[in-house]
Amino acid sequence: MWPHGDKGYTLWSPFEADTTYFEPSASPFMINFIVDDMDGVLARAAAEGVEPTGRDDSDPNGRFAWLMDPAGLKIELWEPAVAPPEA
Repeated sequence: MWPHGDKGYTLWSPFEADTTYFEPSASPFMINFIVDDMDGVLARAAAEGVEPTGRDDSDPNGRFAWLMDPAGLKIELWEPAVAPPEA
């Protein structure tokens, strides 16, 4: 793992060979990006004709969405959860 400022970590994580997590891509991996504005990124993607293949706004770690790039590679977007203010 490599620290990424105050937003999380960059890591390499292997999956089982028979995972379906990267579908609908046929690639055996995906690229993950940390974003500051999930709605803004998805709006810009939609303006270019790209719609998410999935979305999860309920994860306690933050918001996630998945897109396919023009080469057919799955991309995961993560907007980290906002830390609650310290008391």
